[in-house]
Amino acid sequence: MGKRMELSKYNIFGPIKNSERYYILNLLTGNADILDKRRGDEILRGEFTTVEEYAGLGYLVDPAEERALYEQRYEEFLLKRKSEEVQVFFVPWYACNFSCSYCYQSGYEVRDAGLDEEVIDGFFRYIETELRDRNKYITLFGGEPLLLGKRKELISYFIGESSRAGIDVALVTNGYNLAEYLDVLEEGRIREIQVTLDGTEKVHNRRRMLKGGAPTFSRIVEGVDRALEAGLGVNLRVVLDGDNMGELPEIARFAINRGWTKQSRFKTQLGRNYELHTCQAGSAKLFSRLEFYGELYELIQIHPEIVQFHRPAYSLSKFLLENGELPDPLFDACPACKSEWAFDFTGRIYPCTATVGKEGESVGTFHPEVKKNEEAIAQWRNRDVTTIPGCEGCPVQLVCGGGCGSLAKNREGTVFATDCRPEKELIGMGLSLYFNKEVSE
Repeated sequence: MGKRMELSKYNIFGPIKNSERYYILNLLTGNADILDKRRGDEILRGEFTTVEEYAGLGYLVDPAEERALYEQRYEEFLLKRKSEEVQVFFVPWYACNFSCSYCYQSGYEVRDAGLDEEVIDGFFRYIETELRDRNKYITLFGGEPLLLGKRKELISYFIGESSRAGIDVALVTNGYNLAEYLDVLEEGRIREIQVTLDGTEKVHNRRRMLKGGAPTFSRIVEGVDRALEAGLGVNLRVVLDGDNMGELPEIARFAINRGWTKQSRFKTQLGRNYELHTCQAGSAKLFSRLEFYGELYELIQIHPEIVQFHRPAYSLSKFLLENGELPDPLFDACPACKSEWAFDFTGRIYPCTATVGKEGESVGTFHPEVKKNEEAIAQWRNRDVTTIPGCEGCPVQLVCGGGCGSLAKNREGTVFATDCRPEKELIGMGLSLYFNKEVSE
């Protein structure tokens, strides 16, 4: 062929779970193929009986040409990121009316006062100045943002200011007071409301109870019903670990029977309970990422209705199923100080939602004066697979993107550490689930 051809450094190859077939894909060239056992075994032996075919699909490459393509796709990624919508988190307080069994903020200093209209005004002045050229939306976070009394008046003022500024608001709430906030929310630019249910009534109430132990399930379900009736979008989240993974089929059937899954403004997400900062759940109950998706895979084989409730990503498998093509290469999975910022009522600025409120993670202040730690911000901004030493030469770097910078820093003390993901195994499961046999919508 006149050129020195080598296997691409960015080929991702592996077996499809519960199948004799294999997959091979390459995010850099955008190609993906399912191979029979004979051709998969050839690759395992390093044999290519059809060199021209593999070269044409970008699995065999000229190294110099591949490097040029990598640099081109990286520049395209950076350019696209400049136009991404920015998610701006705001924490009005860290107070909460719940005593969840796995709260990762439980070790934070409880600071329960300080928000006033002056702080809210300072926040909007800052984002309208510093992010004036970016599309953005705000997510109210906590603690629990939807508390009652004087706090409701402050949230009403905040939502009014967001409407004045023409900025959408999303909310992350436990949902207990959702029904009592509908009068406020219906007047705002509400993008969606994330609410958590961890199972049907008995299991949920054991995990997500009020301070003092009172149950919460019925109030949350009422809030979801009424929010959907009011035309508001609801994103129902289920946080899973060894304590409640087996409950997922029940909560799926509950949502289906309630009619939620038929509503266009209803969507779902599954959260993996894991050790973030001061998470209290016993480590024996926590799944690694691979264990989590493995358990989920087995559950779906027995209870396919789960997919009617929620279709898990399994790395890029869901994207490939729904779009018929691979996603663009992911050079950076950490949005901190790029397309995500977090602020709290104390006037501090943080890189992202995983760091907000954590001692030592602030990168500046927006009130009473504006200050920015440009050196710390630059570290977060410069983190991607080209600057993380552990990512160099890794074939899955363009799907993993280096993982979460906050988790990497927690573990290694630097944002330039890896937070590795078992992408090859997840893809093998996802392709089995979505392509090896039909999975109904």
